[in-house]
Amino acid sequence: MNFKRAIYTISALALLFGLWGVFVRLTTGHREAAYGSYVVWGLWVAMYLFFAGTAAGAFMISTLDLLFHIKIFKGTGRTALWVGLVSLAAALLSIWLDLGHMERIWKVYLQGDLGSVMAQMVWGYTLFGLLMLASLYLSIRNPQSSLLRTLMIVGLPLSLFVSGAVGALLGVEASRLFWHVGLLPVQFPVFSLASGAAAMLVVIGLFGQKESPNRSEQLWVLSVLTVALAVVKLYFLWADFSQSMYGNVPQNVEAVRAVLYGPYWWAFWILQILIGTLVPIFVLVQPKLARHNGWAGWMGVLVLFGFAVARANIVFPALTVPEIQALTTAFSGPHLTFDYFPSLMEWAVTLGIVGMAVLAFLIGEDRLPLSSKEA
Repeated sequence: MNFKRAIYTISALALLFGLWGVFVRLTTGHREAAYGSYVVWGLWVAMYLFFAGTAAGAFMISTLDLLFHIKIFKGTGRTALWVGLVSLAAALLSIWLDLGHMERIWKVYLQGDLGSVMAQMVWGYTLFGLLMLASLYLSIRNPQSSLLRTLMIVGLPLSLFVSGAVGALLGVEASRLFWHVGLLPVQFPVFSLASGAAAMLVVIGLFGQKESPNRSEQLWVLSVLTVALAVVKLYFLWADFSQSMYGNVPQNVEAVRAVLYGPYWWAFWILQILIGTLVPIFVLVQPKLARHNGWAGWMGVLVLFGFAVARANIVFPALTVPEIQALTTAFSGPHLTFDYFPSLMEWAVTLGIVGMAVLAFLIGEDRLPLSSKEA
């Protein structure tokens, strides 16, 4: 069994497991979820942030070929657009399943308030998805089209908007001081570009054309970009957490401590920092390893894993800190708790969405003319 066939099999099994989770979600609502009246956002929201960021970042990477015509990335633009489309579909599916009344999504389009950040995001992602789809079609049918260039020019600031808007959506939540910082709308576009670069490391390193003459140099440039953005990410973390601690606002300090020393310390220090950041940096700064298909590809997987955990470490701690301390003892009930860890149903749905996304990418790579024959 070759590598791609093994990934096909694992992804199909994940999708089957996910179908069970979706069935439970559709038949029992939110009853089997671990979130509730206090912790209102869970794993699916975190994965929405992750996939949406990857989609925006993949589009940014596609402009290196289709807009700026950088020679070393010639032929990678279509693949990056396909990664972006698949990631966006996974993001929207994740957040759709989180909604209490999924059938009411149309109300945002017909009855939404455009002054709302949420409404702006819905319209932004809709336009962004249509733009990516049109760009992919034109890049296959007529790559020299002036319309394609126009779409890429429009899409670049739009990708910055949709990624920054996610940070703005959290940042305007004044009642959640852990989010209510001006850094988030700035951080998220940077995180998106880093996710897009890591996704392309995976695609080129593990699934790229072996005969491509630029493959090793593409991996090296993406590795340098990934390392640089990882360092920027560490700086953002330090700036965010140090300001929160020195500000000494109790609710904010408690959320930061929950990440650094509390119930989420292992997710932060081991999964996000060690596995998702420091190990990839150590490997990717070595040119020989960074140019190696397997090493670069698997480091991209670790970086993506770290960013997924990072999104959870943004969402969960802010909600697990009581806005009023007395709430912890005032009421009791199965969904009246500030403790949160995803339930089996939530994990099943998430794994199913990941499996679906990987399968969609592989099928597109096999069936669509994504690889350009141009040198």
